[in-house]
Amino acid sequence: MVESEGTGSAPSVPGLQAERTALSWNRTALAVLVNGLLAIRSGWMSGQPGFIVAGAVLLVAAAAAMLYGAWRQRHLLVESGPTAPGTASILIATAVALLACVTGLASVVVIR
Repeated sequence: MVESEGTGSAPSVPGLQAERTALSWNRTALAVLVNGLLAIRSGWMSGQPGFIVAGAVLLVAAAAAMLYGAWRQRHLLVESGPTAPGTASILIATAVALLACVTGLASVVVIR
């Protein structure tokens, strides 16, 4: 392991940030995917097309999160130094997470 300069700082290994970022995006995409599948199932079982549409949107969002995570990992491996994600990607990820939460809660509350 390569240690950072300075006393008391955590060890730093090149490439680990990209790996952690990719794993984080994969976990997020998996959570959104599961919420989408549950929303589609709830909509199908209760005959409510709104849940089916919300679930389909979440499935597309999960695929987009996986693709963005792969792109972000490659970007971090090539760039040197810390790079923060863009404002647009943060806003989109927040909107998707909120949609997943609202859809999950609504499917529990609305379904008999």
